[in-house]
Amino acid sequence: MSRLQAEARPEQLAGMARFGLTGASRLGLAVPTLRALGKELGRDHELALALWDSGIPDAQILASLLADPERLSAAEMDHWAQGMQAWDVCDQACLNAFRRTPLAWGRIEAWAGAEPEFVKRAAFSLLAVLAVHGKVYADAAFVAQFPLIEAAAADPRNFVKKSVSWALRQIGKRDPALRAQALDVANRLRERPEPSARWIGSDAWRELKRSPGNTPAD
Repeated sequence: MSRLQAEARPEQLAGMARFGLTGASRLGLAVPTLRALGKELGRDHELALALWDSGIPDAQILASLLADPERLSAAEMDHWAQGMQAWDVCDQACLNAFRRTPLAWGRIEAWAGAEPEFVKRAAFSLLAVLAVHGKVYADAAFVAQFPLIEAAAADPRNFVKKSVSWALRQIGKRDPALRAQALDVANRLRERPEPSARWIGSDAWRELKRSPGNTPAD
């Protein structure tokens, strides 16, 4: 914690908040700084758990870099998801830790219907990063998630709908067959009565029509 506090940038907090980078006691560290510290410290699961429980967003991002994915339990992942206060913490946890555990697919299903905004976001951010980085998974694993995407598309909350769109777009960029199916989903969403579903469908349709290649981040 002393190392984190030494790198704090309180003058950046107001600007970060305008982009939704909020959370109690945030220190304002840049992600490259956190990644460098994570590389220096290496895997340390106990330290990761303690850092997460500090509730400080910067410390939680560092925790995601230090956690041992093979040791993460479903209960720990649920605890982390419940403690997320901002979208960057959510997405970094999914990118750095959650996608690397064999429990990832089960957590997507468990979180997709959750009520807390960042728990639900975690389901679809995790699906998005698996679509980008999970090269070993067959298309069928992603096709099976389309019903979750269509169900969650009715949620009007900003950080949910953006993650749902991200997941749909990244699945569609994996290969031509998935792209065709993702476009079908997007087209159905564009015809839905809910404004959030129409926004997600239009967002995914526009990007998948423009660029079939995958991208590493949203």
